[in-house]
Amino acid sequence: MKNISIDISKTLGFIVHDEIYSLQPEINKHHSALLEKTGKGNDFLGWVDLPSSINEELLNKIEADAKRINEIAEIVVVIGIGGSYLGARAVIDALSNQFAGLQNDRKHPYIIYAGNNISEDYHAELLELLDKKEYAVVVISKSGTTTEPAIAFRLIKNHLEKKYGKTNAKERIIAITDKAKGALKKLATNEDYTTYDIPDDIGGRYSVLTPVGLLPIAVAGIDIKKLVAGAVAAQKEIIKSSELDKNPAALYAATRSALYRKGKQVEILANFQPYLQYFTEWWKQLYGESEGKENKGIFPAGVNFTTDLHSMGQYIQEGLRNIFETVISVGQPKKKLLIPSDKENLDGLNFLAGKGIQEVNKMAELGTMLAHVDGNVPNIRISIPQLNEESIGELIYFFEFACGLSGYLLGVNPFDQPGVEAYKNNMFALLDKPGFEEQSKNIKARLK
Repeated sequence: MKNISIDISKTLGFIVHDEIYSLQPEINKHHSALLEKTGKGNDFLGWVDLPSSINEELLNKIEADAKRINEIAEIVVVIGIGGSYLGARAVIDALSNQFAGLQNDRKHPYIIYAGNNISEDYHAELLELLDKKEYAVVVISKSGTTTEPAIAFRLIKNHLEKKYGKTNAKERIIAITDKAKGALKKLATNEDYTTYDIPDDIGGRYSVLTPVGLLPIAVAGIDIKKLVAGAVAAQKEIIKSSELDKNPAALYAATRSALYRKGKQVEILANFQPYLQYFTEWWKQLYGESEGKENKGIFPAGVNFTTDLHSMGQYIQEGLRNIFETVISVGQPKKKLLIPSDKENLDGLNFLAGKGIQEVNKMAELGTMLAHVDGNVPNIRISIPQLNEESIGELIYFFEFACGLSGYLLGVNPFDQPGVEAYKNNMFALLDKPGFEEQSKNIKARLK
């Protein structure tokens, strides 16, 4: 692949070459099942050929709406939870200035997220901020009834209409929802909001390359055409062959499966760039919701290095040995910054004078990998040349396809999430939602 390479050499010694490559027949079968849409959850496989099916007309419309919002808003509130916001935030954080919120000369609205929690203080403070700012809203929900985003949208819609008046408020709302049904679709039709459809055959955690992700990403000023081009490049390479030596997504899936079968039950996704924190959060949802079923699956965790080397680093080095590590390694920084010399040299760092900070970061990365391998933590390294739209687009499709293969290797349906309903049912019963009377009685008795 153009922008992605994978190195599994630091897993050998924990598993052997044959344990990975013996999975080739299974990989062949599951690769075909994804492409032919014949496996479990095949009604949610629209993401497989999504990148190459995204047409120019849709991208142009998204860019035009992003430009319109850009002209009227300092802040855009993205309302959604899970896959309805994590993919967009992963890309926006990876490719934006880390201090954009403090810059008065920024060219694009600052993106703020709501509806991903039920904190009263968070939403109250958000409304206090919106009192003082020009803003618009992108609300994302297939049903319109998911509790967290529905509460947030009710609050913000009410605030928006009081601030701008109902007629002007609707020009500041874009709804991304089901194309035909649901509460949000009905409201959007009644109120004449600008709308985009969530495809029926794509689940939330695979939706970042639909308008769910592309519209907020475009509003943030990121080139969505380049992002999609990266995903298209990855799709072409990944669907071409299921051979482990030719398909890095297949090799990643097979390697992590072989490690799991040898007792490595926790995968830690590590990065050495703060820009990738929310990419890790997106990855955690992708793999956690896809694999954690039937009392099996690799537990996805994440760390941000070198920061977390001063906290979680101790556990990774010497804790339970049921973990393996996957590192997203970024080749080059976008900017250059050299470490200066200091006459006093009280910190003893003059040996680094004249070096770029990225060089120090790279040596920290290599040193960490070797230390963890020495501590019996296998290491997979996934490398991209730079944080840019094309690389991130490739990385999204790479992880999505590998996740589908990994779920099938486990024998589960990687495209549903039945366990997510458990907390909702208990919450509705405790809140005395109509229709939950019997559950309410039972659960309240349990809590006495």
